[in-house]
Order: sequence, then structure tokens, then C-alpha cells
Amino acid sequence: MKSLFVLSFTVLFSAFNVANSQTLQSPNGALTMQFSLKNEGTPTYQLSYKNKAVIKPSTLGLELKNDEKSLLNDFSILKTETATFDDTWTPVWGEEKQIRNHYNELAIHLKQNETDRIMVIRFRLFNEGLGFRYEFPQQENLVYFIIKEEKTQFAMTNNHTAFWIPGDYDTQEYDYTESKLSEISDKFDAAVTDNASQEQFSKTGVQTALMMKTADGLYINLHEAALINYSCMHLNLNEENLIFESHLTPDAIGDKGYMQAPCKSPWRTVMVSDDARDILASKLTLNLNDPCAIEDTSWIKPVKYIGVWWEMITGKSSWAYTDELPSVQLGVTDYSKVTPNKTHAANNTKVKRYIDFASEHGFDAVLVEGWNEGWEDWFGKSKDYVFDFVTPYPDFDVQEIHNYAKSKGVKMMMHHETSGSVRNYERHMDKAYQFMNDNGYESVKSGYVGNILPRGEHHYSQWIVNHYQYAIEKAADYKIMVNAHEAVRPTGISRTYPNLIGNESARGTEFQAFGGSKPNHVTILPFTRLIGGPMDYTPGIFEMDISKLNPNNNSHVNSTLANQLALYVTMYSPLQMAADLPEHYEQFMDAFQFIKDVAIDWDESIYLEAEPGHYITVARKEKGSDNWFVGNVNGNHQRTSNIKLDFLEKGKKYTATIYADAKDADYKTNPQAYTISTKKVSNKSKLSLLSVPAGGYAISIKPIN
Repeated sequence: MKSLFVLSFTVLFSAFNVANSQTLQSPNGALTMQFSLKNEGTPTYQLSYKNKAVIKPSTLGLELKNDEKSLLNDFSILKTETATFDDTWTPVWGEEKQIRNHYNELAIHLKQNETDRIMVIRFRLFNEGLGFRYEFPQQENLVYFIIKEEKTQFAMTNNHTAFWIPGDYDTQEYDYTESKLSEISDKFDAAVTDNASQEQFSKTGVQTALMMKTADGLYINLHEAALINYSCMHLNLNEENLIFESHLTPDAIGDKGYMQAPCKSPWRTVMVSDDARDILASKLTLNLNDPCAIEDTSWIKPVKYIGVWWEMITGKSSWAYTDELPSVQLGVTDYSKVTPNKTHAANNTKVKRYIDFASEHGFDAVLVEGWNEGWEDWFGKSKDYVFDFVTPYPDFDVQEIHNYAKSKGVKMMMHHETSGSVRNYERHMDKAYQFMNDNGYESVKSGYVGNILPRGEHHYSQWIVNHYQYAIEKAADYKIMVNAHEAVRPTGISRTYPNLIGNESARGTEFQAFGGSKPNHVTILPFTRLIGGPMDYTPGIFEMDISKLNPNNNSHVNSTLANQLALYVTMYSPLQMAADLPEHYEQFMDAFQFIKDVAIDWDESIYLEAEPGHYITVARKEKGSDNWFVGNVNGNHQRTSNIKLDFLEKGKKYTATIYADAKDADYKTNPQAYTISTKKVSNKSKLSLLSVPAGGYAISIKPIN
């Protein structure tokens, strides 16, 4: 049931009668935002939490291209508007059955004295943080304009500890570095690792969501929400005064944004709390996005899947059908005249094996990559017409596989790798989506590996951000769910378009096969990447020694098996993959039972323990059920996790099945050492469980009837 109460108050006088300073408080009074104009008419804001400064006075505005007067100063306040909003909405899928959207709002209407241009800065203050954006109403003196740079500042109060990745126009696939703000430039080069496409802009540039902790125990997160028709924001730090300033991703000629009024920027967000759990539980990012734009959402359903993927990532198998072709021209190359390489994974026999496994163990879908022509020269060739997304290799019969999967009660998941050629993808999109409809594919994993075509564009520039949005909206027309990899990191768009059921856009499990990720990586991602939306992290690896799959690959998965189980709870996503090979699961069927049991859609989520870079413990209640699942992931140091089960219903008895690190578990030398135990529990129960470095535990809790 929704409840809505809105109170608006407008102040409208001649500009010189309106006070140059305005104050806004959060509904609970803990946060206070102050807006003011400096003497030269420069917009400025500051933020405090429980009387502690969080953001010192910071300037706002935009620098314009080819314009004598930027939107930086010479403003006076034309009018102000205030409002209170309190509503509850129901997500199509999510961590909670219902989400409360409660904030106080202040809109400052500014008039630039010399140009008579109007700019509105709208602030929304929630109990857990601040959102603000720039708005440009319809007007004669500001119609078309080009952004040279957005000059939004976030002035830090001290030399905080930060969890950051290098600012980059093309990738977020980095391990996180923990350092003081003043140490970013010194550690920057070491933080940059190789990627298929990358370009950094500054030795003090970092990406959002940026997580920080102050010396006196405040947790601060900087990000953005509702990134629509705008360039992705990074942050560039002035190390001398510890001020972050926004840095937008440029296009091929260096411009940051092409605007036409009426228009608006994304929201800039500052979350703050003295409890790290509040950051993880916050729905501020979702609440700053528009309500669902899809009228009928009945076809959008969470998906638990397996796929022919990990064996290719590790080098055990290949995407390509043959090794004989130095290049491929679609429509010209005749695959019937070449010799198969015998390592091609997307063949009928192997895919049927995965379908059988999915059917036997209750998985919804099977993903197949490398099924379509063109993989022999798909990467790094700056090739426009790289795939057509509908033509299979000779050893993959689309109709036969569709019929076989249907007979087993399993859906097939489509794979569209664009190789960064977005024009080619848009050229083929309608045909590709119709092909999916015709052959029973309800979801697609899209990919944008490599440099973007048109040449010179970046993964996070305005034009490419608009492409990702176009793909989501076009997919909705065909009732297709989208899981976009290598796309821009999410900013809560899934509220408006819940068919965006997953994203990668960070360093996922695949990097464990490329040399590994830091042992505490998964204790940071929920505080950073997942702030904007769920991640297709592809967990569930049981065989950590990659050389057992590919003797030429000496990589090691830096995780215990119990940690891999816990990820299904701690790394929230309505799209969860059991990423390992079926034969590895068959070796550990008792542990695999948790992956089979764990839900992927929830009525309630409770963050029990949290400290970025160290540990996260989450309890979630399965949607429409009395079953609970608990996950704990640990960082670099062994610890004992002590939790209360007081979230369980009073008077009920439950059976808890606990999958935990064994005492001798070691993510390097003994990662498959785990214990499974059962015990009766109630809401009065307490548990004390060991978590080794890069370890953790997973618990299923089911009521006793």
C-alpha cells in the first residue's frame, strides 16, 4: 500500500529579496545541506552529518564550449521551492519487497545576470544521503549548448581512507586500491593493469562509486544516479586541498556533452553514515531514478543459469570454430570448407550436456557463447561488420538446441558480443532480437570488449551511454531481458527499465582466470560497483587451480569454496550464474546443494556486519517464502563472525544448514576445505563462525513444519 504526502512551499520575490543562503535537512534531521551564493554569484553547497562536516563548501556549475559566459558564476536566486516526499513503491525484483522513497527537497532557481539564462539546482536529502542535479528549463537564452566540463566539487574534510580504481574512460575492470586520498597519485601506476580497452586521464583521477572512511568513523560514498543522455562522471582529486572535481568522459573530439533545453544532468550523490551497513542497505540511487517505464513487467523474471563460458575463459576451450582462417568476412567465408579445431565449445553435444545438467538441478537457463560465425578475428581488428548475431557455426543447430532445451524445461540465454562496434549492433539489433523471439531466447548477455567503433569514442561517453540505453529500450519492445558486459556502470536505471536485469562493468570472476583478483575484492564491490545496481559477477567456482582445466594457465582463484557459496547472498543480483563446469559440481554435490537452494529474489535483506575491504554478512528472506539465506565474505585477515538470528520469526523453529570454512582452509593451498553442519535455530539463536582470509560461510535457514 502506498502512502504519499507532499508539501510544497515556494518563495518568489525579485532576486535581491531572496536570501543567498538556504538550508535543507533530512527527514530524520541527521543530515544538513546548506546552499549559498558566493560574492561573485557562484553556487556553493556544503553537507554535515550529526553536526560533523562531510562536504566542505564546494562550488557548482558547468563550463561551456564556444561560449563567452559559462554557467559558473554571476548568478542570483530567482526563487526557491521546497517539498517533502514520502512514498513506497514495489520493485519488479530486488532486495526488498517494497522500497520507501522519503526525502526533503530544495530547488534553487538561478538567473545569470549578464545572460538572463535560467539554471535550477535541485537537492534531495534522504536520511542516508544527498542527491542533486542541474536542470535547464525551456528558455530563449539557453537552447543548444556543449559542455566543456562539469565543475561540480566535493571538498573533503580530511585525508580519508579511500577504496578506489583508476579513472578510466573505457573500463572499470580493476582491483581496488585502499589508500589515503593523498596517496592516490603515488599508487596510481601500480593500480593500472592491462585491459582490452582503457584510457586514464589523470594520476589523481578515480571512478565512482567511490567509497571512503574518515578517521572518526564516518562512511562516505560518492556516485551518480540516473545517467541518461549524459557523459559518465569520474572524479579528479586536487591533492593539495583534497577537493574532488567532476570529470566527464569526452567524445572522439573532446566534447563532454551535447545538450538541448529542456534537459537535466544525472544526480550527483553523497551517501554518509556512521554505520557501514547503512551504505549497503541504501536505496537512494534507485529512488533518484524515474518509476518503471514498462507497463507489463510480467515477462521480467530473475534467472539462475549455467553456461558454456568458464572453460573458454580459462583457455580449456575456444569461442572460434576453426584455426585455419586468418580473417573472416561474413557472407563470404564458407565454414563448410574448413576443418574444425575440436576445441570449439559451442557445439550441439556439449551444449546438450549443459542443458541436461541445468534440467536435473533446477536451473532456469543455459548461456552459450561462441555459437555464431565470426569469432576467428573478432577482437582487436577495428572491424565494423564483425558479427550478424543470427548465423550459427556448422556444429550449433539453433532449432535443434531450442527443441532439446524446451523438452527439458530449460531456457536458452543468447550471447551478443559486439566487439565494441556499436553501429554494427544497432544495424542488426531488430533482426537479432526478433531471432531471439523466434527461437525462445528471453534474455541476452551483451558484450562490448575492445575499443569502441566509431573510432575514438569511449565506452563511457554520452553517445555510447545513449547506445546502451537504446539497446535496453529496444529489448523491452521485444520483451527481452538484458545483461550488459563492459557497458557503463549502472546508476539505478533498472528501476525505470527492470529488463536491465544485470551488468558486469567491474572486475568479475573472469579475472580469476587471468591472474587472479585481490582476496578482499568481493568485500569492496558491494560498497562501490553494486551501489548503482546488481552485478553479473558469475560466482560458484569450485576448482580454484586453473591449470587443471588448462595446463598452460597457472592462474588461481583467490577464494575458498565457502566464499564462493556466500557470494550468491552478498553479491546481490536477480541474475546468478553457477559459473564452473558441471563435472566440478559433481565432485562436491553436498556443497553444490546451496547453489541449488539459494534464492535470487527477496522480500527482505538485513546487513548484519559490514566493513569495506574486511567483511560483509547479509541475511535475506526469499520472496514469497519463509526461507532465509545468510552469506559472509571475508577479507585479508582471519576473523570470527558473531551474528544473531533475531530476524527470524518469533516462536518458529528452523533448520540451519551451515556451509563454512574448515579450520585448515586456505584460499591458496586448501581452498576446497569446508564443513557442512545442521542445527535447529530460532530468533534467539546466536552463531559464531570462523572465516579464513578470502573465506566465509553460507547458511540456508528453513522453517520446521
